[in-house]
Amino acid sequence: MYDQEKIIELLQTNPQKADITDLLNANEGQQKILLKTAADVKSKYVGNIVYFRGLVEYSNICGKNCKYCGIRKDNKKLCRYTMTDQEVIDAALYAHREKYASIAIQAGELNTEKFVGKITSLLERINAETNNELGITLSLGEQSEETLKMWKEKLGVRRYLLRIETSNRELYEKIHPNDEKHSYQQRLDTLKLLRKLNYQVGTGVMIGLPFQTVENLAEDILFFKNFDVDMIGMGPYIEHSDTPLYEYKDQLLPLAERYNLTLNMIAICRIMFKDINIVASTAMQAIDPKGREEAIMVGANIIMPNLTPQKFRENYLLYQNKPCLNEDAHHCKKCLEKRIRLTGNEIGYGEWGDAKHYFSRQFRKLK
Repeated sequence: MYDQEKIIELLQTNPQKADITDLLNANEGQQKILLKTAADVKSKYVGNIVYFRGLVEYSNICGKNCKYCGIRKDNKKLCRYTMTDQEVIDAALYAHREKYASIAIQAGELNTEKFVGKITSLLERINAETNNELGITLSLGEQSEETLKMWKEKLGVRRYLLRIETSNRELYEKIHPNDEKHSYQQRLDTLKLLRKLNYQVGTGVMIGLPFQTVENLAEDILFFKNFDVDMIGMGPYIEHSDTPLYEYKDQLLPLAERYNLTLNMIAICRIMFKDINIVASTAMQAIDPKGREEAIMVGANIIMPNLTPQKFRENYLLYQNKPCLNEDAHHCKKCLEKRIRLTGNEIGYGEWGDAKHYFSRQFRKLK
């Protein structure tokens, strides 16, 4: 059994796939030590502060057909929507007024001229109506270099989250259609492009996918390390009945095991990467009512209150049993405040909450 000192040495000095795999498979006693180590590392390097990213689920119209996703293009059972300009602005103004300091705009993946133009005009309005005081994260899939450069340099977008979902090419190709719209290489190239354009770059994976092994998850963590990510957004895979992967539901790990694996993933990433931002995903709460709190206690420091109008939320279900569909923004805020206080953390109101790792990485580039 590893003690805290040995875990830190293994994960911060020269982490090996076999050691990471062992820790992911930790038994109850070893897991307690792992999670306690992660909590101590979090307290030392990023503090007991949780930053809000007001989540705006702008549209569920998607050009992709990922086999795991409830808003995939071929899901004909879904009522498609796009928020109005004013609904987006109202959400941004609420976040600004409540001192969230940051919002995250998420949508189905499109890169058409019309979509890019609409996002651009919305960003211009948000900046104008909030005096450029909102930090903005985008999670809008693969875009051209011209588009990403414009959003970064002209509109001040700070962060971009592009989840790889799995770093294993073979597994990636099993959970995506085999066509040019779902290219593993294009996903990697866009991540590299985001780094080139000096974004704070985030990515992440699903934990407990069909065909996935614990060794694959260890490889994912090493992928994060090799890519030197600034943020990680990951969570347990939760199946959706209107997707092709649902046929494998009986082969999945039990939800409790997926949940524990996610806690271990968060803990290992916190220990290894120390000062990155890690999201406490809503999917954790879909499995356990205290899921997001437990994620925070073992290393997560970002949480995403939902600012999407309630009338749209049930149609933005990437997975089933998503919580908080009937909460308005005010109730969601109060609930999260209470939950976060119970973890012994505080909310960084009025702070962008940029990843400290981003700035240390910038400093290393100058040396």
